[in-house]
Amino acid sequence: MIIGRCIGETSLIEVSFVSKSLAKVGEYVTLEYDGKCILGMIESLVRGSVSLNEDIYDPDTIAKITEIEGNDFYIKGKVTILGDVDNDLRLPRTPAPPGTPLKLATKEILDPILRMDNSLKLGHLISQEDVEVCVDVNKMVSRHLAILAMTGAGKSNTVSVIVDGLLDYNACILIFDMHSEYSGASFSNGEVNVIEPIVNPKYMEFNEIKKLANIPSNASIQERFFRRAFLKTRNLIQNNEAKSTNFLEIMYSVLNRWYEDEDTATNDKNKIMDVMNKIEDLNVKYDRLFNTNVGNILNKLEVGKANILDLGQVDENTAEVLVSHVLRQSLKSRKRYVKHGDEDALKFPVFFVVEEAHILAPNNRNPDSKYWITRIAREGRKFGLGLCLVSQSPKSVDGETLAQANNMIILRLVEPKDQKHVQTASENLSEDLVKQLPSLNIGEAMVLGLMTKIPTLVKIDEFKGRRIGGDLKITDEWSSFIKKEKEELKRSNQEFFDLGGDY
Repeated sequence: MIIGRCIGETSLIEVSFVSKSLAKVGEYVTLEYDGKCILGMIESLVRGSVSLNEDIYDPDTIAKITEIEGNDFYIKGKVTILGDVDNDLRLPRTPAPPGTPLKLATKEILDPILRMDNSLKLGHLISQEDVEVCVDVNKMVSRHLAILAMTGAGKSNTVSVIVDGLLDYNACILIFDMHSEYSGASFSNGEVNVIEPIVNPKYMEFNEIKKLANIPSNASIQERFFRRAFLKTRNLIQNNEAKSTNFLEIMYSVLNRWYEDEDTATNDKNKIMDVMNKIEDLNVKYDRLFNTNVGNILNKLEVGKANILDLGQVDENTAEVLVSHVLRQSLKSRKRYVKHGDEDALKFPVFFVVEEAHILAPNNRNPDSKYWITRIAREGRKFGLGLCLVSQSPKSVDGETLAQANNMIILRLVEPKDQKHVQTASENLSEDLVKQLPSLNIGEAMVLGLMTKIPTLVKIDEFKGRRIGGDLKITDEWSSFIKKEKEELKRSNQEFFDLGGDY
């Protein structure tokens, strides 16, 4: 069906058109000329009237003209050229002649483009419900992904759909779950493996544990004693010479021996005491974080399962340390396996889902987690480590890290600064597409990048499994509380009455 015709000057990358039919932004059209069938996407539309121009200021006059002419309007729009349908979507060498008709692309044309080998189904086209939208799993994982949206737009549902789809390929997924949202999830294609946020300090680097101890960067003497005690403790444990399994207690006893040594200078004793106090604080605050009886946290990863590192019970500072620890260990281990075939290293690829990416890779701070997320984004592809950044505040995510995500699923975004930040990070997001982001409904998304052959407006499937998350039903929570209070009061009164009490 012809919906319009090209007008004005056309180019190899876009054409303008005029129509009498009410097309939709995001719909695909075809232009046939010079023996080619060219696919395009409608990126912008305006509706206007020749008679009702901006020079008319009298509402009564507008009413009379409308009564006479009825719905006599035109539609103008812009189409971005996506490529030659019969030539692997390569851009044409010649522009479309003005007057070339535009036809809505049929299901028969779109199906082969939106389905592919090693595909994962996201949903269907917003404009054509009978056309499924799939993405290339290999390109999504190896070239990294960002899922961005305002709160309540459908991020968690999108993550769940992707995780369930990856489990169908027996993937190893590790979700850094900042709010314990996925710990109780149920996926149709695989099980959940919840990993407690516990690490063996002997696998940690000095800087990781130093950050938790909150030793200032200018406290060089404290840092020196802390480092010596850390290395000494690690050696004692590795040589089975430690009398305790509590890493921090061992460190404290090492420092205490130095403090009680008569040869230790008074000034050094004061610094040692400062470090001992910090270790005591560490032991109180992070007593559940360290355990010398557990192995390397990477050994807890299972292939074919959604591995969940539950960070909901720790503070942000601890979460940053744990994430950087896991990513550092993973990159180091995969390098050993890929380059040297080390059988003790991580033998399989991993896809990391980084929830709350604006906290773990922020724009305005430089935590270790940000450094290692960026390292994975840059180097992970060569060693089978993929990355998915998830955030409801894109403007707060480090721009360099976000730019490494060659694939994006962008749900509703209203904040202009968020839109601008995402557009800067993605070369595939045009100004016209950015303008469409506030108009997306819940669960609708713009899909861009190497994992799809063409930019796509998608209605994401509804995840059918069980997961925790979303907004609480506040009124139900209040009502439930009052109901329980009344039942408890009734039960107490009945017990009192049964004992012979008098109402």
